[in-house]
Amino acid sequence: MAHLPINHSEEPIRLFKSDALEFFTHIHPAVVLLIWIPVSVYSLYRGVIGWPVNISPWVIFIVFFAGVFLWTLSEYLLHRFVFHFPARGALMERITFLFHGVHHAQPQCKTRLVMPPVVSIPMALIFFGVFYILFKIILGAGFLIYPVFSGFLTGYIIYDMTHYATHHFAMRTGYYKYIKRYHNQHHYKTPNKRFGVSSPVWDVVFGTKPE
Repeated sequence: MAHLPINHSEEPIRLFKSDALEFFTHIHPAVVLLIWIPVSVYSLYRGVIGWPVNISPWVIFIVFFAGVFLWTLSEYLLHRFVFHFPARGALMERITFLFHGVHHAQPQCKTRLVMPPVVSIPMALIFFGVFYILFKIILGAGFLIYPVFSGFLTGYIIYDMTHYATHHFAMRTGYYKYIKRYHNQHHYKTPNKRFGVSSPVWDVVFGTKPE
């Protein structure tokens, strides 16, 4: 994705003529917490009550954090290969602008910094289906589905809140200052580098972290 002209107007860029469609492109960050914290907690609960008695219950926390780790990888891959898809043609350019280009064009728009439910809910269902196929059907370990999914959602929540914070919180010390500067450099300096938002680790692994 090339640099887009930056719009610092407080008036959000309009994406649709229809007011109904336009409404679903905006979301307050609290909505992410209201929707996904209960789902994550419930998933962890399902994981605990369905955990095999012959496996130490402490292992469930390892599985949970494996889910968080899987999210960090998914965050990187989605940002790099889906949100920054090298579009060709007017239709694909329009789609990529709707998904992510508008955020680069107007990075400080407060209502377009976290993933709207019309996108996050289908994506969550897809990932749950992937976990079901992998753990239940392929590996025969269905008890892993819910704790992994809970950790995955927790990673997603951290990502969305971190993303909002990098644009609208001061974050003046320590790691918070570093990750805010790192993400701002993605927007204003290297839009085709620095794809990690909550962590730069996968940029280091895949060589997209500039020297």
